[in-house]
Amino acid sequence: MQLKGKVAIITGAASGMGLVFAARLLKEGAAVVLTDIKDPKTAADSLGMPQRVLAVTADVRISQSVEAMVARTLEHFGRLDILVNNAAFFAELVPQSFDKIAESEWDRLMAVNVKGVWQCARAVTPIFKEQASGRIINIASAIVAKGTPMLMHYIASKGAVVAMTRALARELADNGVTVNAVAPGLILTDTVQANPDITGFQSGTVMQARAIKRDAYPEDVTGTIVFLASDDSAFMTGQTLIVDGGSVFSTL
Repeated sequence: MQLKGKVAIITGAASGMGLVFAARLLKEGAAVVLTDIKDPKTAADSLGMPQRVLAVTADVRISQSVEAMVARTLEHFGRLDILVNNAAFFAELVPQSFDKIAESEWDRLMAVNVKGVWQCARAVTPIFKEQASGRIINIASAIVAKGTPMLMHYIASKGAVVAMTRALARELADNGVTVNAVAPGLILTDTVQANPDITGFQSGTVMQARAIKRDAYPEDVTGTIVFLASDDSAFMTGQTLIVDGGSVFSTL
């Protein structure tokens, strides 16, 4: 119950990693707000704790939608302590050469994966500044360190998340707010498993590169999320923690 009494917004939480993150934060005592561009009510109901779960439909690309999401959180729970920027355009992708990527796909991906992180961080910052505390956790990707071909726009977007994490950490530290990122490897969420173009893409190479030779699931990432949301990480900011079974070793 490390997070008892805390309130967390998790974007992209109608399925996949976001929903699993929500379940773990609930277990740790937090109240959670599940947000997604598709109605997250069914996902929220599946968690079975209606008194500590709120479902809010929101589009992280649109500032008014994000602001309404934060306002609804405050109206319902009366506080906000944690933002998990999880919403991302990935599971639907088909790996392809960078010069074959449609401009519309590039723009959509950047709007969700990059602009969405900025929009959400901007919306919660006045609250965090006023209370002189807050945790922002951005979901990046270990693929940034590898430069894997055929997913250039996704890699570029997650590289931007790492860079924004560092800049935000500098800007918000004096306000008692920490900003860190988690960079998972290939995680077999329900949505990813539904796309054989992703699950089959370089699967052998991915497994060979891991020190821990097994598939990874959202539950493998939740402990890191709890750590960054809790007081245990209070003296840590601007960092990106790689959770990929030992495929990428970070350097100091």
